[in-house]
Amino acid sequence: MEKAGGGAAAATNTVVSAMDAFEKLEKVGEGTYGKVYRARERATGKIVALKKTRLHEDDEGVPPTTLREVSILRMLSRDPHVVRLLDVKQGQNKQGKTVLYLVFEYMDTDLKKFIRSFRQTGENIPVKNVQSLMYQLCKGVAFCHGHGVLHRDLKPHNLLMDRKTMMLKIADLGLARAFTLPIKKYTHEILTLWYRAPEVLLGATHYSTAVDVWSVGCIFAELATKQPLFPGDSELQQLLHIFRLLGTPNEEMWPGVSNLMNWHEYPQWKSQSLSSAVTNLEKDGLDLLSQMLQYDPSKRISAKKAMEHPYFDELEKECL
Repeated sequence: MEKAGGGAAAATNTVVSAMDAFEKLEKVGEGTYGKVYRARERATGKIVALKKTRLHEDDEGVPPTTLREVSILRMLSRDPHVVRLLDVKQGQNKQGKTVLYLVFEYMDTDLKKFIRSFRQTGENIPVKNVQSLMYQLCKGVAFCHGHGVLHRDLKPHNLLMDRKTMMLKIADLGLARAFTLPIKKYTHEILTLWYRAPEVLLGATHYSTAVDVWSVGCIFAELATKQPLFPGDSELQQLLHIFRLLGTPNEEMWPGVSNLMNWHEYPQWKSQSLSSAVTNLEKDGLDLLSQMLQYDPSKRISAKKAMEHPYFDELEKECL
């Protein structure tokens, strides 16, 4: 009898929901696509992040968007600077609907909290740390781009960190689309405004890896000053923030700009020097930043090229 009972338990065990394998400890966030919990794996005691993805009511099974996200994450998980997807578990909610749990490695903080902690103490983030975090970010982004994936929503909140080792990992690739050439028309209601590239704000329907590099540039400036570089609260405000610092773009500096869908006659500003807004970067840092914040996407430095910039020369890259 005991044997049979054990067998039955084992059999039901395979159908067991994710919640029997994990103990939820606390909700750590809510993304566009579901809640994220810190959880403990019962079998090993290991702390993980569980991302619960809601499936649409009418879906018979797992929607293609979720499958796409999972396969992209599986592929990108190989890079040390992309958060690792450890497992995928299926479960059911109280209404009996299918829920999918993505099991990720757990990281104790993110870049947004890291920057905020320095803002609170009034100290600057040490130059070595800024260099190391930026290099890791460029490396992770270059890896994604090298595998045909745009992130499209890079921001400090999506960059997870381990404070002790200063390891940085890109997360929340939920919006990533594998960009098979030619690049398809994307909906552009997606990126958080502050890190959104001007071509997206101006309604470009075809865009490329350069949109992520713009976001990386905005994050770079924020690491240096502890303040967002372009904190707009509407698409128009966002553009005006950018134009005030970099000058109002024109056909000369950005061929084709006036043909973009949301182009209007904007106030005419002359470009300011970047050092006026980003005070804590020395010459090489400012040079790299200016190459990331080029208006013309085709002139923006690539993430891979950025890794070779003299700004990173003093960094011990082998450790990363």
